[in-house]
Amino acid sequence: MIRPNFIFIAVFFLVPFLANSQVFERKHTFNIELGLPNAFSNKPFKNIMQGLVSVAPYYQFALKNNFIAGAGMRYSYFAINQFKVPSAVRGGVHSGGIFLKAGWEKFHNERFATDLSVKFGYDQNYFISDRGDSLGKSIVQFNSTYLEPSVGFILTVDEFSSYRLFISYAFQGFGYKPSMIGLETFGGYDPKEFNRTTSFLIVGFGFTHYFKKVN
Repeated sequence: MIRPNFIFIAVFFLVPFLANSQVFERKHTFNIELGLPNAFSNKPFKNIMQGLVSVAPYYQFALKNNFIAGAGMRYSYFAINQFKVPSAVRGGVHSGGIFLKAGWEKFHNERFATDLSVKFGYDQNYFISDRGDSLGKSIVQFNSTYLEPSVGFILTVDEFSSYRLFISYAFQGFGYKPSMIGLETFGGYDPKEFNRTTSFLIVGFGFTHYFKKVN
């Protein structure tokens, strides 16, 4: 869960950079984001799967009027919470794919910028568990759509690099079922929950390298 105090502290340190009115633009960038995913909707997914990492490297291009477009790859991993399953089950779900990014990025001065964007793409998901191995289903694999609205607070280090704090909410186009990790019972969950799209909140940091400064 996001702690409000953490957000207030981050905003407190970032807001003073808005005082400088000098504005500049940068076009071609390489970006990488690293975050901690926290499962939300689809109750069995939220309770059974524990988010460990989410990473996304991508290229981005700045268009006119502060619009941005980009493309890249993403990977996330959720491990099975062994305390939330009927018997000891080890494993998790690897999700990886490609995406396009579109949004709005505004430099308010030479040090501070904000980013409002959405990533959308296609994922391959691999559920792997030792329970599945014993049933002859070592890997449950399928494809799904991916959608991730995001907000970022960017602080430049020099003319060619910056760091960011970002918060995003991702939707994966599939419903989670305990059978995906080899469980043969519903585990007390309402089967209607299995049809709910899985989603998770990501809080993390990113790094950007600017290839060229545009005056």
